[in-house]
Amino acid sequence: MRPAEVVRRAATYLERHDVGSPLPTAELLLAGILETDRAALYARADELTSVEARRFGRALCRRCAGTPTQYLTGEQGFRQLVLEVRPGVFVPRPETEVLVEEALRLIEGVDGAIVVDVGTGAGAIALSMADERRDARVIATDRSHEAVELAGSNAARLGLDVEVLEGDLLQPLRPELVGSVDLVASNPPYVAPEHYETLPREVLAEPVDAVVGGIDVYERLFAQAARWLRPGGAIAVEIGEEQADAVRHAAEAAGLAPIRITPDLAGRDRVVTARARS
Repeated sequence: MRPAEVVRRAATYLERHDVGSPLPTAELLLAGILETDRAALYARADELTSVEARRFGRALCRRCAGTPTQYLTGEQGFRQLVLEVRPGVFVPRPETEVLVEEALRLIEGVDGAIVVDVGTGAGAIALSMADERRDARVIATDRSHEAVELAGSNAARLGLDVEVLEGDLLQPLRPELVGSVDLVASNPPYVAPEHYETLPREVLAEPVDAVVGGIDVYERLFAQAARWLRPGGAIAVEIGEEQADAVRHAAEAAGLAPIRITPDLAGRDRVVTARARS
């Protein structure tokens, strides 16, 4: 069969197995295997080879079993960048782009800003900041060795100057940066442990440590940020849609103010920002 017909049949198969966005998913998977784009996929007149068909069949089976599409294609678009993603590292989400927008707003007018992305994963936040604020000094941290390697690899491939450090929250930073950081940005693990088993299969396939956290992660992050931020420096964090009040209180307890809550495009509370007192 030609790729166009294969995609249609694959989308029906994915839908029967309750996979979200079945047609776009089928297109992405087959385009990845054929190493082409969507337009060329539909324009191709040649039928799939037996090798291509087998590879596509295996990809469909893995997707139906809960493997994220991004782990199968090996990439994920984020703002202006295309990032490599791998199993064992959290997949960047579109809603995190709201966090980057807020982070950029917070350092408007700050020349040579020092920016720290905490829990960088594949490097989405840090690399976007480095890409869109070329004058900034960007540092990324993650306690996962696999994430540190991947973020560093993405930075090198994209030609972006980001220093990636391994360790928990802000602890890997060098002592000379105490009191001089302009911005801390983070999408920390915020799913409460008791809610973990209710998550979609795709999320359950990602590393637990990058998903499960809770309010105590914010409390530790805010407490550390208060030490590293310069007077008037800012912090921006992504939150779960029902966590705004708890995260606000955690920021206030760390002496950070004023607090601002920003919704995502769906109207759900998504980002909390605050500043260190001047």
